Amino acid sequence: MPAKPVPPRTMPDRWEDSADVVVVGYGYAGAVAAIEAHDAGASVLILEKMPDPGGISITSGGNVRIVDDAEQGFQHLKATNDGTTPDSVLRALAVGMQQMPAYFDKIAKASSAVVDRRQADGNYPFPGTKTFGYVSIKEIPGFDAAATYPFVSSYVPIHRAAGVRLFRVIEDNIRQRGIRLLLSTPALRLITDEAGEIRGLTAERDGTAIRIRARRAVVLACGGFEANPEMQRQHWQEKPVLNAAYMGNTGDGIVMAQDVGAALWHMWHYHGVYGFKHPDPSYPFGIRPKRLPDWIPGEGARADVTVPWIIVDRAGRRYMNEYPPYTQDTSWRAMATYDPQSMSYLRIPSYLVMDEPGRAGYPIVSPTFNDRRFKFEWSEKTLRDLEARILRKADSVAGLAAQMGVAENVLARTIADWNEACDGGRDGVHGRPTTSMVRIATPPFYFAEVWPVCSNTQGGPVHDAEQRVIDAFGQPIGRLFAAGELGSVFGHLYISGGNLAECFVGGWTAGRAAAKLAAWDGNRVEAAAASR
Repeated sequence: MPAKPVPPRTMPDRWEDSADVVVVGYGYAGAVAAIEAHDAGASVLILEKMPDPGGISITSGGNVRIVDDAEQGFQHLKATNDGTTPDSVLRALAVGMQQMPAYFDKIAKASSAVVDRRQADGNYPFPGTKTFGYVSIKEIPGFDAAATYPFVSSYVPIHRAAGVRLFRVIEDNIRQRGIRLLLSTPALRLITDEAGEIRGLTAERDGTAIRIRARRAVVLACGGFEANPEMQRQHWQEKPVLNAAYMGNTGDGIVMAQDVGAALWHMWHYHGVYGFKHPDPSYPFGIRPKRLPDWIPGEGARADVTVPWIIVDRAGRRYMNEYPPYTQDTSWRAMATYDPQSMSYLRIPSYLVMDEPGRAGYPIVSPTFNDRRFKFEWSEKTLRDLEARILRKADSVAGLAAQMGVAENVLARTIADWNEACDGGRDGVHGRPTTSMVRIATPPFYFAEVWPVCSNTQGGPVHDAEQRVIDAFGQPIGRLFAAGELGSVFGHLYISGGNLAECFVGGWTAGRAAAKLAAWDGNRVEAAAASR
């Protein structure tokens, strides 16, 4: 099939719309950029390609990272990024994290919301870990989450979902300011002048291309590429990777930025976990396992958290710690090994194995997404029904091995070794936390295929500490900014709540900087159009 024609990047004879600052994407980052650009005196237009607002932000945990001490926070971020991100960019994020509680206090007023703040260590034992915490929206009086956002599905009852509450606060701020918003309006291509400076963009509205002039700047805040399989195939070694996040994030901002010369970074890195494929092949989302509490190496896992399964490869052997310190971020990485003899990924898919007491403990599935086409209502029964469609059962280890297609003696040895480790109170091979270890001994036995699952991507256009998009030669592209997960700062290890922090810090930085720019003179173009 031939590629869909793209509009020209050159200056048009006329513009169908205009604003001082045009923001692409209506999640946390785009909304905060719009709020701050407006408050700095600019007229603002937000474009959102999907019919419903919120993007991936509305399904987030809603706990935004903060620090008590910006310098300690910077040192920690520097360690977690291991040289993949400039100090100036990380320092700006750390300073913003210190300012975050005051910003929450400001925006919460629009909803009369109650703000919660608490200390929470970073995910890894690097310097500065104790300075971290979270800020979130604890309560909004009279807010009915289910009625307000019927298109959001959550693995917890929606009234307990902090990400939904935070987005409501954001929306109240947007409405209070009267900021213009166009839903179902995807941005297609940036428009530049002869010198390459951004002048606006082309978008699609009701099937028609419209040219929108950005008198001061364009802010790209349209997320990553978790719903773009081709981009994943070109940038990630392991494949396939299932998308558990958002169907609207197809890398549009990356392509638009590349088109005007942007450099890219962190394209390999995504926030992810091992998880499940829905039994219905038409279902577009991967399914994450139950969220396990994070723990810090050296301090040990919580004593009350049990993980009643092991993960084995397609030969039936364990190869990983099933409960690493930050399971939702790093547990997929052990699956990425390619075997040159079989010319395949022997760990994709892998198998989760557990017994009846393990299955009875809690539902192992936790789907979350913003898409009204696949809406489900949360309940214990809903999760158990989905789990039942994913798990397969056998009355013996021999039957389990037969269904999995692995050698019985290999699987039996793996399970016996695991049970022996549980009895001895130590996983000497893969370092599983002792408190999480549970024997697999009581039939019936269960297994499920598990795959790498992407919660969100980190890669995209490079930006500096001012959120200006940087070209391949290290120079800023005139009047173009990026914020949020579109070119995230995280290029090595992620810190929980970190993407949300950069949505806010990057959003307010980009919005304020964009609003400060002098408006370019469009009279020549408008006069030429009028003379025709």
